[in-house]
Order: sequence, then structure tokens, then C-alpha cells
Amino acid sequence: MSVAVLLLLGLGLLEAEGRRNRCYFNRTQESCVCYNLSEETAGSIIQCLAATVVEFQGGDVEKYIAFPISDLDSSTIETLGSLIVQKIIIANVLVPEILLARVLRFFSYTHVRELAFKSCIFQGSGDWSDMDGQTLPIRSLSFHNVTSAPLTGQEQAFSSLSRWLEVLEELTVTSSRVTNLPCAVGRVLGALRSLDLAQNSLGDGSLSPTFCQGAFPQLQELSLHHNNLRSYHSVCEGVQLLLRLRHLDLSHNSLVAEPSSSCLWPASLRHLNLSNAGLDNVPTPLPPSLEVLDMSHNHLHAVDMSLNSLKKLFLSQNLLQAVPSIRNYPALDTLHLDNNSIAELPRDEVKLLRRLQDVAVADNPFSCSCSGAGGLQALAAAGHLGQGWPDGYRCQSPAQYQGWPVAQVPVSVLRCDPAAVAAPVCVALALLVLLGA
Repeated sequence: MSVAVLLLLGLGLLEAEGRRNRCYFNRTQESCVCYNLSEETAGSIIQCLAATVVEFQGGDVEKYIAFPISDLDSSTIETLGSLIVQKIIIANVLVPEILLARVLRFFSYTHVRELAFKSCIFQGSGDWSDMDGQTLPIRSLSFHNVTSAPLTGQEQAFSSLSRWLEVLEELTVTSSRVTNLPCAVGRVLGALRSLDLAQNSLGDGSLSPTFCQGAFPQLQELSLHHNNLRSYHSVCEGVQLLLRLRHLDLSHNSLVAEPSSSCLWPASLRHLNLSNAGLDNVPTPLPPSLEVLDMSHNHLHAVDMSLNSLKKLFLSQNLLQAVPSIRNYPALDTLHLDNNSIAELPRDEVKLLRRLQDVAVADNPFSCSCSGAGGLQALAAAGHLGQGWPDGYRCQSPAQYQGWPVAQVPVSVLRCDPAAVAAPVCVALALLVLLGA
């Protein structure tokens, strides 16, 4: 196998003390993992020829910085084209960018669609001019826990890579201490549909410069969970130019909902995740065409809003004492209210809840009075209480039923609905009076 192919597949990973230097093929998963591949043990990489996913773990590639890499001959190109590998993962490696820039263009001869770097350090700067006009089959690019020089000031690299970047569809940069992305990056990534920037250091002032005019014109999914976002209003302003955005994840940020905001969310937004966001109140405004809203694991005492398009509402792990009025959500089919402070389901709400497909109210302090137990039993009988029923539904009161499973509480018409019994009795008595007369 030529040195160029070895560099392409393994980036010339060298022997490291204490680790076995060979590749292991998992036939069931069609994956292959290579540990500290060296030139001496490169023969074991043959095992990876039948893999669709190849991962390289550990090593040091600095030795090859000055190594001459010539253009590939026809037989090597044919070999690369015959490989079935779809994804390459490179982990725990120090990567000189100058070497990466010289090797990356060889991916154009492969069928690799996903390239991922994990716990890598990118060192120095590369000459990306060889990538001018080059296209690559890679459509998904991922960086997790990586260290590199700031992207600001590397406009020339973006320009050289533009032929490839403009068709990239998925980009993930997580746990990498990112504070912002240059506007120029978003403008080059014209076909990007999914962007994951979770577990970084993005703040309120980072979003507007990153999602500037003309950036990410096709973006549909954006994940910003576990960052340093604080202002709900600032986030709205930061993403309002993403006119195709459908999914937005803001979970695990400490958001403050200002009393009022004039910001308008993208009309395309359908899914909004505000779980674990430290919310004391429902933020306003909410995107008007939402279909899925997750506000679980917050500090909400009440939910008073109206969304005509909402289909799924998740409010578990809050401080709610009452069920939100279902009348405000005519399209709703899923409602989760686990782990709140709800004692009873009013009869009127039970009737409305029965039109839903999925209702979860487990682990609440239920009062097993007639309406409390009866409403839950009616929902369960109709097949609407799936998750947590019956084990997660227990009575807290009255005393005689404390600790009982709600499903076992006796509910009779005579005890629980005297009016339903009194009415026919009264009719019967009236008939007897009439007959006696």
C-alpha cells in the first residue's frame, strides 16, 4: 500500500508505547478500529477493507510534515475508488494542518461521506491552495473536543475550500470552547442543513455576528444546548435571519425571559427545546407556528399560553399545580406532565384529555378523591396513559388511600357521583306518586 494511501486512511499514525499497533474488524457492525498504526504494522489495515466505518486511535503524525506527497497514480486512485468506507474517525491525534491540507484532496477519490475528529489538536496553519476548485464526497464534518487556532483571519482557507464547503450538509463543533463563528464561514456554507454548536462558550453577543445576513441560508436544525446564553430576547434576535430554521435546541442554558419582547422568531420554526433552561415563567413571544415545545425541567408554576399549531407539549419536572387548559391547543396530541405538583384532574379537562394520543402524569401527589382517581382510571381505560401507568401513579391523599396505586382505588357511581344516582331515584319516586294518584 502506498504511503499516500496510508496517510489518507490513517494519517501515518505511529507506534505508541503500551498500546497494540493493529486494526480490529467488527464484522457485525462493519466497523474497524486501528490503534497507533505504524508503517511496520500497516499490513493489518487490510482488515478494514470490508468496513464502512474506520476509526484511528492515537499516534503522532508530525514526523510526516516534510514527507513528499506526490499525485496518485491510476492504480492507487482505482484502489481508493473501490473502498466501501463511508465514515472515517480520527481520535486523540495531534494534526499538523499543513499535512492535513496536503492529504485532504485525496478524499475526492473515495466514497467517504462523513469525517469526524475527536479529542484532536490542530497545529500550525496549512496551505489550502491545492484545494482550489476541488470537490469532496464528504457531506458531514464533525469536531468534538478539539483545539485549534481561532477561525477569524482564515478567510483565504475558506475561499480555497469553498467548492467543497458550499455543498457540506452537516457540521458539528462540540465541546471545543467555541465563542463565535466568523460571518464568512456561514456565507460559504450555503447548503448546510444541520449545525451543532453544543457544549461551547457561545454568549448572547455571539449569535448575531455568527448568523449574519446571508449566512447559512438553508439551515434547518440548530443545536445550542450547554452554552452561555442568558437572554431569551437576544437569542431570538440572533437567529431571526435563519428563514428556514425548523428545529432549535436551547436546552441547558440559563435563560432569562424578559417581561416583553418585540422580536419575531423565524416563521419556519416548528420545534423548540427550552428544557433545563432555568425558566420561572413561560417566555414570550413564542414562535407562532410551533408544533413541538419542550419546557420540561424548569421552575414553571403555571402555563398560560395559546398555540393553535402545537401538537406536542412537554412540561415534566416543573412546579405546576394544575393541568394547562387543553382548549388553548386545538391540535395537541401529546402532553407530558410527570413530576409536578398536580393533585387532581378536573372532570372537564379529563374529557378534553381523552382526545389526546399520549398523556403522561406520573409521579404527581394525587388526591384519590372520586374525581382524582376516577379521571386517571378513565384515561387509562381509554388507552391514553401509556408512560408510567400504573406503577408511577400513587395516592398521596386522603389518608385511607395514601401510598395506594391509583389503579386500585375503588370508584363507584354511588360514592363518587351522587347526582348521577339521585336523578333516576327522583324520577322513580315521581312515577310512583303519579301511579298512586
